[in-house]
Parts: sequence; structure tokens; C-alpha cells
Amino acid sequence: MSFSFAQRAAYVDMTKIMDAVPEYKTAQAELDQLAERWRQEIAKEYEQIEQLYREYQAREVLMSEEMKTQKQNEIIEKEKAVRALQDQRFGPEGELFSKRQSLVKPIQEKVYKTIELLAKERNYDFIFTAPDGSQMIYAKADKDLTAEVVKRLGK
Repeated sequence: MSFSFAQRAAYVDMTKIMDAVPEYKTAQAELDQLAERWRQEIAKEYEQIEQLYREYQAREVLMSEEMKTQKQNEIIEKEKAVRALQDQRFGPEGELFSKRQSLVKPIQEKVYKTIELLAKERNYDFIFTAPDGSQMIYAKADKDLTAEVVKRLGK
């Protein structure tokens, strides 16, 4: 007598799903507009720094050492401020990341809950993303062997 313990798996294409959600398109458009506005703002700041540097170079021969140092420090401080603004807006913990989290995360959670409900209704053990299946979106709790592996490693 042989027993077959087949596990049911399926996949979803998250790109197609998210593209089909109108709220996601709206959120993405808002994020794109915000990012573009901030990029332009930062570009203008860098243009001002370039202008300061050109002015410095043009007048450098007429300046005292003290004036040169003062102008150089002014340019350096302006560059630091722009880099700080860039990090504040686009850094890993920046405003764009936070805005993306606030706009997109609720939509993703809605999608994941829908996938989980579908998996339970159709009795799937696992749901992966397409096309490469590299991310698991859903798994039945009894399929998690983590605790058993940790237990065996401890022996």
C-alpha cells in the first residue's frame, strides 16, 4: 500500500495583479509625480552650487586667502545640505520610502489577504510568485518545518 502526499501549489503574477488594481496605479502615479518634483528641486540646488563654483573660480585670483576659504566653505556647506536633502527625500528611510509604505502597503495587504483566502478555498498548500517562483506568498502553517529543523540542530 503506497500513500501519496501530494502538495498543491499554484502561482500568481504580482505585476499583473498590481497593475489591475486601480488604487495601485493611482498611488504609483502620485509617487512618480512626487519623486519627479523632488528630483527637479535637487537638480536646481546642484545648479546653484555649480553657479557658486563658477563665480568662485572667476574671482579667485582677486580674493584674499580668508575670502577664498570662506567661499570654499560656503560651497562645501551648500553641497552637504543638498546631499542631506537628497538622503532625506530618497534615502532608505526617506520621505519617498515612507510615502510608498503609506500608499502601497495597504493595497499589498489587501492583495495578500485575497490570495490567502483563495488558497484556503481551493485547498492550496503553497502560492508562489511568477515567473520564477522565488517568493512564497502563502503557505499552510503545518508545512513550516522551521521549529523541527531548529530542534534537530540543537541535539
